[in-house]
Amino acid sequence: MEKSYEAIVIGSGFGGAITGCRLARKWDRGGVLILERGKRYPMGSFPRKPHDFAHNFWALGEEKVRRPRHVRRLLERGEESHGIFDVRNYKHMDVVIGAGLGGGSLIYANVFMIPPDEVFDDRWPSTCKREKLLPYYGVVKEVLGSRPIPVNDDPRRQVIRQKLFADVAQKNKRNSELVDINVFFGNDFQNPLAIGEQARNRFGALQTSCVYCAECDIGCNYHAKNTLDLNYLFVAERRYQAAIRTEHLVLKIVPVNRSKADDSGADGTNGYRVYYRDLSGGETAVQTAFAERVVVSAGTLGSTELLLRCKEHFRTLPKISDKLGRGFSGNGDFISFLLGSKFSADPNYGPVITQRTDYNLFKDFDREKAFMLQDASYGNVLAWFVEGAKPGFLRLDSLRHLVRDLYSRVTTGKSLGSLGWALDDILSGDASFHTCVLLCMGLDKSNGVMTLDREHQLSINWPYRDSMSLYKGILESCKEFSGKVGATIFSPLPTWDRPIRNNVTVHALGGCTLANDSSRGVTSAVPESFGQVFGYKNLYVADGAIVPTAVGANPTATISALSEMVAQGITGIAPDADL
Repeated sequence: MEKSYEAIVIGSGFGGAITGCRLARKWDRGGVLILERGKRYPMGSFPRKPHDFAHNFWALGEEKVRRPRHVRRLLERGEESHGIFDVRNYKHMDVVIGAGLGGGSLIYANVFMIPPDEVFDDRWPSTCKREKLLPYYGVVKEVLGSRPIPVNDDPRRQVIRQKLFADVAQKNKRNSELVDINVFFGNDFQNPLAIGEQARNRFGALQTSCVYCAECDIGCNYHAKNTLDLNYLFVAERRYQAAIRTEHLVLKIVPVNRSKADDSGADGTNGYRVYYRDLSGGETAVQTAFAERVVVSAGTLGSTELLLRCKEHFRTLPKISDKLGRGFSGNGDFISFLLGSKFSADPNYGPVITQRTDYNLFKDFDREKAFMLQDASYGNVLAWFVEGAKPGFLRLDSLRHLVRDLYSRVTTGKSLGSLGWALDDILSGDASFHTCVLLCMGLDKSNGVMTLDREHQLSINWPYRDSMSLYKGILESCKEFSGKVGATIFSPLPTWDRPIRNNVTVHALGGCTLANDSSRGVTSAVPESFGQVFGYKNLYVADGAIVPTAVGANPTATISALSEMVAQGITGIAPDADL
């Protein structure tokens, strides 16, 4: 039998977890259903073995999305994969998103950063400018336990790359500081727990004081990250008895009439029927559930794609604004690598991000080239792939010497030393230790467009040329960084070279942007109906899709603050950090 709920929340990332928890508080004892397409990840369940990691990607047989080759091979063998990494390949922009209970929080880099006033330009309605969001930022920061890494005399607390990035910033006369990160070091900020010690957090979930393993962005097996399944979702399920269904993929949303029959002409006053499929047991049958209200929080791509299908393919929500899909942004994401630094970097230790350096975002604001540069790490599980290649290099040792001798005879200058140094680093095990990963994000033009292709799959048109002033500024600064550390090799993302010009983002934004009316956006910025889809009652969006522009900083804080506003508009209850 079809079950009825006060609210159905689609997705469990920052938008879904926050609204799911807040709505469950108002309609407790099973009044809220949260549908998540991905799996649960208990402590210690994130894959690490190569075989398991290769299957840790998202791919369904019926999807026609262009995906990485090894993922396509799974589908060609008739295998589905419900892993955490959903990698989408589009023209000029690839997107990485998360699938699992907690959404992107399972694999993000933990940073909580509030953008400066200047970011909130005239594309942002007055109701959600920075000063209006500040109280919500404060609540979310407390819930997520945001704080910088502890600084004390314990040698295990020393993160070499953090100091290296701070030193380079000082040489370049740039402001640099530790970032607030959502990582568990104990409940007492003044007296952190010993590394590896376990305790219950303030909501009752068991966590481990960060072990500095640098594996934040492939899933923390220690539950040292303050992921959403350990706070908002934990409380929603344990305290308020919200029903959470994982591996449940939503297919469409249909408004109903007074008789509770599907009616594409209805405006949602009488509620909605949500169609979904249970992926956990290989079921193909479509199931339904009814709700008085629906919150779409499937992420920027997921929410936009679902609503586009309902508007244009199924035609169940035809009155959604034609601005649907507009305003896509990659939040200025850009990644570069420096190899052979003369200074130790040790990127295999510590939380993924610890330090930020400001380039015209917080100081001397310049919209054309405002961005942040952040240090980055990657776990030993990846560093060992380099070490695993050493036997092959050693077997070719004589060839190595031959190549070096040849280069010494026919070349001159730095490139000669670069080759020898790089080979020596690989053979000695220092290749990773002297590698720097530069993560940048900034204010791109936020003018991409998401549409459905002929097979009703999401497509993205990213006019990268319009944001070249930002990308050029990032490249120049990264090259300057490379020179300061004496790196032998500087390499931006390989796909960025001509003629491909493909970038990668892990911070997709836009598509269902907030506005004062349907001629400017998809969702309402009026406080009483904040996040409600224009043309419909009781249908909301709460995730990165409603963000009007790039924010330059890591967008988690802003997405969360906006989601708290959506929840308050629905429930009429001001949020607090005790949940």
